[in-house]
Amino acid sequence: MENNHYLFTSESVGEGHPDKLCDQISDGILDECLRQDSESHVAAETFACQALVLVGGEINTKAYVDVQQVARNVAKRIGYSNPDYGLDYNSMAVLNMIHSQSADINQGVVGRGLEEFKGQQGAGDQGMMFGFACRETPELMPAPISYAHKLMLKSAELRKSGKVTWFRPDAKGQVTIEYEGHKPVHIDTVVISQQHDPGVTYDEIKHTIIERLIKPVLEPTGLLDEKTKYFVNPTGQFCIGGPVGDSGLTGRKIIVDTYGGMGRHGGGAFSGKDPSKVDRSAAYMARYIAKNIVAAELAERCEIELAYAIGVPFPVSIMAETFGTATVPEYKIVEAVKQVFDCSPSGIITTLDLKRPIYEATATYGHFGRSEFPWEQTDKVQALRDCIK
Repeated sequence: MENNHYLFTSESVGEGHPDKLCDQISDGILDECLRQDSESHVAAETFACQALVLVGGEINTKAYVDVQQVARNVAKRIGYSNPDYGLDYNSMAVLNMIHSQSADINQGVVGRGLEEFKGQQGAGDQGMMFGFACRETPELMPAPISYAHKLMLKSAELRKSGKVTWFRPDAKGQVTIEYEGHKPVHIDTVVISQQHDPGVTYDEIKHTIIERLIKPVLEPTGLLDEKTKYFVNPTGQFCIGGPVGDSGLTGRKIIVDTYGGMGRHGGGAFSGKDPSKVDRSAAYMARYIAKNIVAAELAERCEIELAYAIGVPFPVSIMAETFGTATVPEYKIVEAVKQVFDCSPSGIITTLDLKRPIYEATATYGHFGRSEFPWEQTDKVQALRDCIK
């Protein structure tokens, strides 16, 4: 059944959310490994609860990483400097349970697996990865997740600048947009849950968040009006937050990290994984491909799927879905993708220059739609057009 008029909702969470605290610590460890040894193989997981941060996982590296210091630096940068906030970087306990990567996995990744793939870098795991792009925003991202991230960025700016002194680190935001077809026409609902100091009245909290956080971010979109609904701290109070209010775990915000639910997801998390893990690197490549296809005006919307087998040095499948918006047949787009983009694990790493300490910055406010990351370039537009001719 055709559905041209509908609501779509996406959420984001602030850098002080317990799951995002864990993502940032895991990626902070990865960055420190890569800073010292670009060939590091890392799968770092973090768990936070009460005043405890537990780091585990598998790492093969020549680097020495002070896990305690990385975790404390992340918590301090976020603003967890007071036990009342749900964590204090000075007094929190940090347990290190990291061990070496399985030799069985490592041999396939470094090209010592099956005879037919000797000397070639294989994928670090099996699985499918998706990338998505659309024309809803200048960064070619879906509007709901893009606006939700901007709200959380504004929350952190107000807090860290001291412009709002009673904001605390934990926060969540959600944006519901009314669509006609694929076009955003109205922001229907905005939800903000902002941790705050005790003693602040609900009226002040609501007024401040609407007037100083939501409206400055969303009014420029032209999609706010008198019909937009606001739900601010809907439980009435949000003083208890951070790992005291809710435990945190690396990799639990995979939809926040990607496209807000608009487009499919292969299920693999990103943070704490070095680029030999295609869960991460191939998802970045799929976004890179999809964004270039949309930028080349070959489609208004595009979703790319890449799939891999562990130890195998090339994708087992490549798929393009354009939701009826393609200007050329989809099979031609797929053929052009195969010619223009090297989707082998080693090719992805080389193309996007991924053996660098760039990952802690990805762990908040989304991995996509941010110009500082190499997978956001649109430098393959002409090459794609040339292949289509």
